[in-house]
Amino acid sequence: MNDPLHPPALIGILTVSDRASRGDYADEGGPAIRSYLAEVLASPWEARESIVPDELDAISAAIRELAAAGCCLVVTTGGTGPAPRDVTPEATERVCTKMLPGFGELMRQVSLKYVPTAILSRQTAGVCGTALVVNLPGRPKSIRECLDAVFPAIPYCVDLIHTGNAAAPRLETNPNRLVAFRPK
Repeated sequence: MNDPLHPPALIGILTVSDRASRGDYADEGGPAIRSYLAEVLASPWEARESIVPDELDAISAAIRELAAAGCCLVVTTGGTGPAPRDVTPEATERVCTKMLPGFGELMRQVSLKYVPTAILSRQTAGVCGTALVVNLPGRPKSIRECLDAVFPAIPYCVDLIHTGNAAAPRLETNPNRLVAFRPK
């Protein structure tokens, strides 16, 4: 479906991993996000994918570049733990003008149903330019669990970020898979 008022949404998928960025192993997080979005989104969208090492400047630059390229949503995977090189939340906070801590709170709450170490996760979300940035863990199973928890709010959040823009991207979900919340 081609809607001139709402062109396909651009969505950034950013994998943060020293080893995947070097090619030491295949990235599993990025493909898990892409697969999830293909399953959940009913509206047209295109992915902009990138892999960067666990370095504050590289992560910050990648998020800024994806937002500047027109991504309405940037989903990161990896770098949210307590290890010294886990700096994705710091990079996100560096480039965002507004932080949305409720995303991380909900993701940790949901993850605690599966693993007691969820309290170690530091996922967060924020607004960079006109992009919603959401940090996810690195494991595909955890990515799915966390996205199931927060995705019902993502389309409306993107709407709010783009308030006043008639040609804003519009994310619609497959109601047989997940129902997004939008106030009536």
